[in-house]
Amino acid sequence: MAKTQITIIDIARELNISPSTVSRALRNHPDISRKTVEIVKECAERLSYKPNEMALNLRLGRNNIIGVIVPEIVHYFFSSIVQGIEETASAEGFNVMLFRSEESYEKELKITESLINARVAGVLASLSKETDRYEHYQQILDNDIKLVFYDRICIGIITDRVVVDDYAGALSAVEHLISTGCRRIAFYSSPLHLEISKNRRNGYLDALRKNSIPVDESLIFVCDTREKAMELTPQVLSLPEPPDSFFAINDHTATGILYAVKKAGLRVPEDISICGFSGGDLALACDPMLTTVEQHGYEVGKTAAKLLIDKIKGITHGQYTNRIIKTKLMVRGTTKTAP
Repeated sequence: MAKTQITIIDIARELNISPSTVSRALRNHPDISRKTVEIVKECAERLSYKPNEMALNLRLGRNNIIGVIVPEIVHYFFSSIVQGIEETASAEGFNVMLFRSEESYEKELKITESLINARVAGVLASLSKETDRYEHYQQILDNDIKLVFYDRICIGIITDRVVVDDYAGALSAVEHLISTGCRRIAFYSSPLHLEISKNRRNGYLDALRKNSIPVDESLIFVCDTREKAMELTPQVLSLPEPPDSFFAINDHTATGILYAVKKAGLRVPEDISICGFSGGDLALACDPMLTTVEQHGYEVGKTAAKLLIDKIKGITHGQYTNRIIKTKLMVRGTTKTAP
């Protein structure tokens, strides 16, 4: 079945040239030869290509649509980001089209194609856990759609980004555990191709090194869900030299650790200390309440939406920004008090 909307990508495939060349040819860019411009425009007319009217309308100050790709909505962090995006977009006269990738690369591909075909004016995106190839995001830019990454970013594509200070947050969390007497600190990470995983792992490692604690690779695991943590933690606790504390990549994982530790008959924090990373209601619903790193998701969403809107309006044309949102360690009942 033929597509209802012909895109720049369709023209590029037809002519066996890059989408960026098509885009520039349609705009009569001086870097593109007169012959190529004529060939591209002839093909565009033959395929009944229509330019992105929504982006044009936005430049004229009319309402428009922003596409938002979120890995999951059940997590407090992502739901607070969406709230920040929606409130900021609404205040600026924009509508939001929300999509969940459900941590699937294949679903993310379909979403980006839908957003291109829908002619959205801009996209805010956070990568799924599976995503390690990024051509679909380059296609968004090649179709003259503005793009801003938030939280889980792609460093291979030059565009605006909004991230949490993952390194500093992890560093402060692990140093807090060390200050309370912990020495064998297990780290539960998300997949290491994600930038947030690399940054939090580096914060964890540097905190150990700063305090002259040897790095023990046997205490580092890829485990980033409550279910996996409940399954893995009993095995970790049965190691010949078990950990005296855990630092988890997110609060859902930390609550799984807490459940498994208590089920094993150990006391928290007297026997085992636990620190998460996210903040929000989940950390407050635990018994004891969870020590965690507050990420300020609402601020992430608000900042990302404003960057995108300014980019679409041409306020920041040609400029690229990397905004870093600071974290805050929230010390509660799952960690001991420093002497």
